[in-house]
Amino acid sequence: MNDEDVKDVAALLKTMSHPIRLKILCLLQEKEMAVGDIREEVKTTNANVSQHLSILRNHGIVCSRKDANFIYNRIDDERVLELIARMRDLFCPEDHA
Repeated sequence: MNDEDVKDVAALLKTMSHPIRLKILCLLQEKEMAVGDIREEVKTTNANVSQHLSILRNHGIVCSRKDANFIYNRIDDERVLELIARMRDLFCPEDHA
């Protein structure tokens, strides 16, 4: 890896490493979700979820689409989907039992 690649990967991992953002990404690995649905799973406020989604969106990790009054979020980077799946395999084997 060259220095620029190292910086890019480090920035991506830093963005993902917050516990709430990591939990959001684990949820979005399964399906796209609205803020309210994410809030219920993460057990925090809509504002907090929105703030974390904004950070993920600004780094190109998550994108959203509007449908009527709801905004649905999903992971927009296949590498992140693969990384989350691999982390689940390594650190959450009970998910696959």
